[in-house]
Amino acid sequence: MRYDVAIIGAGIAGASLAAEIAPHARVLLLEGEDRPGYHATGRSAAFWSESYGGPAIQPLTTASGPMLRPYLEPMGSVHIGRADEARAIDAFLAEFEGTGVELRPVDPQAMIPGLRPEWTLGVLEPSCEYIDVGGLHGDQLAAAKRTGAELVTRAGVLAARRESGTWKIETRAGSFEADILVDAAGAWADPVAEMAGVRPLGIRPYRRTIMQLKTDPAPAPGSPMVAHIGGGFYWKPEAGGRVWLSPHDEIETPPCDAQPEDIDVATAIDRFEHVVDWRVEKLEHKWAGLRTFAPDRLPVYGFDRHAPGFFWCAGQGGFGIQTAPAAAKLAAALLLGTAPDPVVAGIDAARYAPERFNRG
Repeated sequence: MRYDVAIIGAGIAGASLAAEIAPHARVLLLEGEDRPGYHATGRSAAFWSESYGGPAIQPLTTASGPMLRPYLEPMGSVHIGRADEARAIDAFLAEFEGTGVELRPVDPQAMIPGLRPEWTLGVLEPSCEYIDVGGLHGDQLAAAKRTGAELVTRAGVLAARRESGTWKIETRAGSFEADILVDAAGAWADPVAEMAGVRPLGIRPYRRTIMQLKTDPAPAPGSPMVAHIGGGFYWKPEAGGRVWLSPHDEIETPPCDAQPEDIDVATAIDRFEHVVDWRVEKLEHKWAGLRTFAPDRLPVYGFDRHAPGFFWCAGQGGFGIQTAPAAAKLAAALLLGTAPDPVVAGIDAARYAPERFNRG
């Protein structure tokens, strides 16, 4: 049961990395749950938005766009604000100036039926698209398996130690050995590192709440996603004339099977009703997922210089799916010690390296 690389976590980060490196190494994917993608990946209301995550994330998102094309569907998004949020609108436009991201001021009243009159500012991001998360994740797992990667589920890690240049990994599904241990454990990234005797980076999970609403009126076909420039909410149209709404909450929580809190659901609906005059007819479904952030809110890709053979692939925040193809290519080059794929050759990998954190 010896492998070149053992990846802990088979969500979108681990699955995409496995698909990249399996043609070149013997790869093991260890998933703690019954099925991959149970937590963050499987609960995402994912969309591809070049502005989401800020300018430091945008190069990964933009590079991923062509690779995500089979999984994308046009949607567009409008970032809206009130008159007193003009500075936030201006700052948003300024930070993406010169990046190639298409953003243009619009009148949101002309684009969003029933928008209350105080919402007078808007920025259109026409390139924003839906992502078929299930299709993408499933295809990455399938690609990894086709090239020899092995997936073991119900394999929560119990212990990991480095002996004579090899990682000894004890899991609920048995014992394994690997030359390289990849931490793609999402919300559990720091606990997994500590279990392996590696100093954590300060990666923290945060709960994000989402709900499905039936509204009157229903969103018109072709409606864009709507996001508050101040980060107080977003919603997007879904199949069947439904709305997926989030209060854009970030509530720090221990790693867990996240569940929505009634107060967050009520907050979201209240905010929604203060933006449009639509009537909420029914709350049909609610759920929550975990997003994980490093202290500087950038992902972490690379070997830990203090722990030989330990590789970080963590801290993807809420943009892990929209950046997954490019991030996997970038991480694969770092892990295998090869030249980066031309798709990501112009991206500065150093900004995502674990050594940017001073841990003594």
